[in-house]
Amino acid sequence: MDLTFDHSFVKVNGITMHVAEKSPSVAGNGAIRPPVILFLHGFPELWYTWRHQMVALSSLGYRTIAPDLRGYGDTDAPESVDAYTSLHVVGDLIGLIDAVVGDREKVFVVGHDWGAIIAWHLCLFRPDRVKALVNMSVVFDPWNPKRKPTSTFKAFYGDDYYICRFQLLEILIKIHVCIVGKRYDDSVSLPSWLTDSDVKYYVSKYEKNGFTGPVNYYRNMDRTWELMGSLSNAKVKVPVKFIIGDQDLTYHIPGSKKYIHDGRFKSHVPLLDEVVVIKGVGHFIHEERPDEISKHIHDYFLTF
Repeated sequence: MDLTFDHSFVKVNGITMHVAEKSPSVAGNGAIRPPVILFLHGFPELWYTWRHQMVALSSLGYRTIAPDLRGYGDTDAPESVDAYTSLHVVGDLIGLIDAVVGDREKVFVVGHDWGAIIAWHLCLFRPDRVKALVNMSVVFDPWNPKRKPTSTFKAFYGDDYYICRFQLLEILIKIHVCIVGKRYDDSVSLPSWLTDSDVKYYVSKYEKNGFTGPVNYYRNMDRTWELMGSLSNAKVKVPVKFIIGDQDLTYHIPGSKKYIHDGRFKSHVPLLDEVVVIKGVGHFIHEERPDEISKHIHDYFLTF
């Protein structure tokens, strides 16, 4: 697998964003620009998590682009905690699309975990910039005036739930000490889909910038909820394929499985074309089954 990528830095929405790209490796008509796929990573990942899909899809004629989102990796991490709402991140992505594709162009989008949440919001705010979406692991959660996010998680899981703990500053220090830099132990058993070199790549980036930016996404969940009150009845009106692993904890959140399959998900995402539940995989579905996920993405986008 050719793991060489082009890297660039783009000024967007008041920050400098690091972007990895892999251009099509197949010959085509030079007068026709290749379709673009924008990949959005989750926590605690980076652009790097999409390396398998970028290689596979670029070999099939797509221009594949994956940024480090605001606060991650080599992208700027604003100091202000409240600079990490979904509105900020969607603004970054619109600036990125304008810069690398054009200010009137649409792109295909693929998201996972926090990247899936941001993708849902991108489609809510700017459906005019998205051809179609393949989203993974996190379903669209319509705005509910009675369900402030952190209060809801506390009610279900208690104060020790990781999202609740992420609201506290000291958790940043604990994460950094446990995961980053020289505390990483090469003898730690890794899942089969994650190599030692993969972990060392992540460590090198988090050792440099820490976890404050990524954790700030969680610390802005309530703020984003407040800012999105005008979208109480909004629907996602772009074509969507949703993929989830049957071992993913998000699939087993109380009420989630029923919501996905009883028609309510479709009612909020009316152009939902397909829901795929893959057996035997957990949360990091695109890393655990890279070839299968690449095929799902290609098969869906090929219809547009």
